[in-house]
Amino acid sequence: MTDETTTAPEAASEENAPAPKFAVQRIYVKDLSFETPQGAAAFQKQWTPKVNQDLSTKTNKVADGVYEVALRITVTVKDEEETIYLIEVDQAGLFTIDGLEGGQLAQVLNVTCPSMLLPYARETIDSTLTKGSFPPLMIPPINFEALFASAVQQAAAQQEAAAEAPESSTH
Repeated sequence: MTDETTTAPEAASEENAPAPKFAVQRIYVKDLSFETPQGAAAFQKQWTPKVNQDLSTKTNKVADGVYEVALRITVTVKDEEETIYLIEVDQAGLFTIDGLEGGQLAQVLNVTCPSMLLPYARETIDSTLTKGSFPPLMIPPINFEALFASAVQQAAAQQEAAAEAPESSTH
């Protein structure tokens, strides 16, 4: 059996610290674009599609403790060099986040929020393609935690490289 004791100053600081809060206020489609440049000709031939998917996130602080996070997914499907269709969706959400700062806040904004938005974006893409008479496109699951960890690691490496680079002098 172990004894755990907390000194008075530690106990006081833990009691006064606000508990972190996270709530979803709203999830919505911020922007949607669907293009079929070939029109009806796209349905008249057999094609071997090549799918290209791009992904990005954008965060804006809209009020004290309220953030808008937008997940943009752009899918371009081509047959050789001809674009069959292009669909782009900005799936956004308003999130209340209190009691988190620095790395914890960045983690929630770049991992938790986009992870919550992804299923909505996938459904919007699938529904739009079906309404456009194209077969559904299942966007694969995305590991936002791994993407965030990679971005943090890349930023640290860039800072380290910048710090090690010799300063240029002008004469």
